[in-house]
Amino acid sequence: MMTSVDTDLIRVLADPLRLRIVTLLATETLCTTHLVEETGARQTNLSNHLRVLREAGVVETEPCGRYTYYRLRPDVIASLAGQFADLAESARTAAGNKRACP
Repeated sequence: MMTSVDTDLIRVLADPLRLRIVTLLATETLCTTHLVEETGARQTNLSNHLRVLREAGVVETEPCGRYTYYRLRPDVIASLAGQFADLAESARTAAGNKRACP
Protein backbone atom coordinates (compact mmCIF):
# COMPACT_ATOMS: atom_id res chain seq x y z
CA MET A 1 0.00 0.00 0.00
CA MET A 2 1.60 3.26 -1.15
CA THR A 3 0.62 6.34 0.83
CA SER A 4 1.19 10.00 0.10
CA VAL A 5 1.02 12.85 2.56
CA ASP A 6 -0.26 16.34 1.67
CA THR A 7 3.09 18.12 1.41
CA ASP A 8 1.47 21.52 0.76
CA LEU A 9 -0.39 21.30 4.05
CA ILE A 10 2.76 20.20 5.86
CA ARG A 11 4.57 23.27 4.49
CA VAL A 12 1.75 25.50 5.74
CA LEU A 13 1.89 23.96 9.22
CA ALA A 14 5.71 23.84 9.34
CA ASP A 15 5.99 27.54 10.12
CA PRO A 16 6.33 27.94 13.92
CA LEU A 17 3.91 30.88 14.16
CA ARG A 18 1.27 29.16 12.03
CA LEU A 19 1.61 26.01 14.14
CA ARG A 20 1.21 28.14 17.28
CA ILE A 21 -1.94 29.71 15.80
CA VAL A 22 -3.36 26.27 14.98
CA THR A 23 -2.55 25.06 18.50
CA LEU A 24 -4.35 28.04 20.02
CA LEU A 25 -7.36 27.63 17.74
CA ALA A 26 -7.60 23.96 18.70
CA THR A 27 -8.89 25.06 22.10
CA GLU A 28 -11.09 28.05 21.23
CA THR A 29 -12.27 30.38 18.49
CA LEU A 30 -10.23 33.60 18.63
CA CYS A 31 -10.13 36.97 16.90
CA THR A 32 -6.99 38.60 15.56
CA THR A 33 -6.67 40.74 18.69
CA HIS A 34 -6.60 37.64 20.90
CA LEU A 35 -4.03 35.99 18.63
CA VAL A 36 -1.79 39.08 18.75
CA GLU A 37 -1.95 38.99 22.56
CA GLU A 38 -1.25 35.25 22.73
CA THR A 39 1.59 35.11 20.17
CA GLY A 40 3.20 38.52 20.52
CA ALA A 41 3.31 38.78 16.72
CA ARG A 42 2.58 42.03 14.92
CA GLN A 43 -0.94 42.32 13.60
CA THR A 44 0.15 42.57 9.94
CA ASN A 45 2.41 39.53 10.25
CA LEU A 46 -0.33 37.58 11.99
CA SER A 47 -2.87 38.55 9.34
CA ASN A 48 -0.56 37.26 6.61
CA HIS A 49 -0.20 33.92 8.40
CA LEU A 50 -3.95 33.70 8.95
CA ARG A 51 -4.48 34.33 5.23
CA VAL A 52 -2.17 31.41 4.40
CA LEU A 53 -4.03 29.16 6.85
CA ARG A 54 -7.38 30.27 5.45
CA GLU A 55 -6.32 29.70 1.83
CA ALA A 56 -5.03 26.24 2.78
CA GLY A 57 -8.42 25.45 4.30
CA VAL A 58 -7.02 24.97 7.81
CA VAL A 59 -9.09 27.75 9.39
CA GLU A 60 -12.39 29.39 8.62
CA THR A 61 -13.58 32.86 9.51
CA GLU A 62 -16.63 34.21 11.27
CA PRO A 63 -17.31 37.94 11.04
CA CYS A 64 -18.54 39.48 14.28
CA GLY A 65 -19.05 43.24 14.10
CA ARG A 66 -15.71 44.86 13.33
CA TYR A 67 -13.80 41.72 14.34
CA THR A 68 -13.09 38.51 12.50
CA TYR A 69 -12.98 35.32 14.49
CA TYR A 70 -10.94 32.31 13.36
CA ARG A 71 -11.88 28.70 13.92
CA LEU A 72 -9.80 25.60 13.26
CA ARG A 73 -11.24 23.08 10.81
CA PRO A 74 -10.66 19.80 12.65
CA ASP A 75 -11.51 17.70 9.58
CA VAL A 76 -8.40 19.04 7.81
CA ILE A 77 -6.16 18.18 10.76
CA ALA A 78 -7.83 14.76 11.11
CA SER A 79 -7.26 14.07 7.42
CA LEU A 80 -3.56 14.88 7.74
CA ALA A 81 -3.33 12.72 10.87
CA GLY A 82 -4.98 9.89 8.93
CA GLN A 83 -2.41 10.24 6.15
CA PHE A 84 0.39 9.91 8.70
CA ALA A 85 -1.37 6.93 10.32
CA ASP A 86 -1.54 5.24 6.90
CA LEU A 87 2.14 5.99 6.36
CA ALA A 88 3.00 4.45 9.74
CA GLU A 89 0.95 1.34 8.89
CA SER A 90 2.80 1.02 5.59
CA ALA A 91 6.10 1.19 7.47
CA ARG A 92 4.93 -1.51 9.91
CA THR A 93 3.82 -3.75 7.04
CA ALA A 94 7.05 -3.23 5.12
CA ALA A 95 9.38 -3.62 8.12
CA GLY A 96 10.71 -6.95 6.82
CA ASN A 97 11.14 -5.79 3.23
CA LYS A 98 14.69 -5.08 2.20
CA ARG A 99 15.88 -4.45 -1.34
CA ALA A 100 19.11 -6.18 -2.20
CA CYS A 101 22.05 -4.03 -3.24
CA PRO A 102 23.33 -4.60 -6.80
